Amino acid sequence: MKKIVFICFLALGLNVATASEDWPTRKPIRLISVFPPGGSVDAVARVLAPALQNHLKQSVVVENVGGASGVIGASALVRSDPDGYTFAVVFDTHGVNQSLKDKMPYDTLKDIANVTLIGTSPMVLAASNKSGITSFKQLTNDSKKATPFNYGTIGTGSLGHLAMASLAKKSKFEWTHIPYRGGGPLMADALAGHVELAVGSIFLMKQHIDSGRVIPLVVTSPKRSKDLPNVPTISESGFPGFDAPAWWGVIAPAKTPPEIIAKMNQAIVTVLNQPEISKKLDDQGITIVAGGPEVFNPFLRKQMNTWGQFVIQNKIKEE
Repeated sequence: MKKIVFICFLALGLNVATASEDWPTRKPIRLISVFPPGGSVDAVARVLAPALQNHLKQSVVVENVGGASGVIGASALVRSDPDGYTFAVVFDTHGVNQSLKDKMPYDTLKDIANVTLIGTSPMVLAASNKSGITSFKQLTNDSKKATPFNYGTIGTGSLGHLAMASLAKKSKFEWTHIPYRGGGPLMADALAGHVELAVGSIFLMKQHIDSGRVIPLVVTSPKRSKDLPNVPTISESGFPGFDAPAWWGVIAPAKTPPEIIAKMNQAIVTVLNQPEISKKLDDQGITIVAGGPEVFNPFLRKQMNTWGQFVIQNKIKEE
């Protein structure tokens, strides 16, 4: 019996080794975007996919599985075969969902392997050009007079939501949060004037700022963005120390062979360092980190602790 068990374990080990050695020749790679088309997650995925396909000499197919602030897409990832052919691009909501939702279909730390921290970006608080709001000073002055405002984000528990909720709570502003299912639907309503304020990454906002359809009020980073040098920070606008960057990462099912995780991370880092890819992301305000699991793991834990605690302390729940 012991001999049979030993042979089975040996065969399993050989299968894993073979899978790692053959990767990624067996079949196309599925890259899940955990938000719908039109937002930054989808855009990042579609910048990465063709570059990875060219580098790995294997098809890389982007699949949008949006909903529930990224949980539905991450759930699809967790349920997939951990054979190294399914990965997902996630956003900052990934670090908050565990604290936000009463019933999670997976454990963020146990059921998922972190592959690469792609990069970070300041978020922008912008006003629809139909709102009549032209500056952050005007917004805060009116808010101090108890004038109510509404702001849209890519979803409940997104970093944009938590950052603005934190600011509103400390300042006792009457701001109402309006969650959307992603950046595309959010910006559609902001451009139409259905929501007065919108919070999103520079990646999401830049083209609409350039067209004049939304007015940038402040950025959430400690320093001004080189992409929006004339837009002040929240920190310099009366709220010192304010810092809330957006971020993107690539994840895999937890049982994916470590050798494949390492190979995929190496491939992503390689394409992120290609001038044409780095420029595409830089043009959208993303500062490339290109950090493997040794960087991504502690970064995610810090995000979960910082913003997860805010969610719990303020009893924020999915709307």
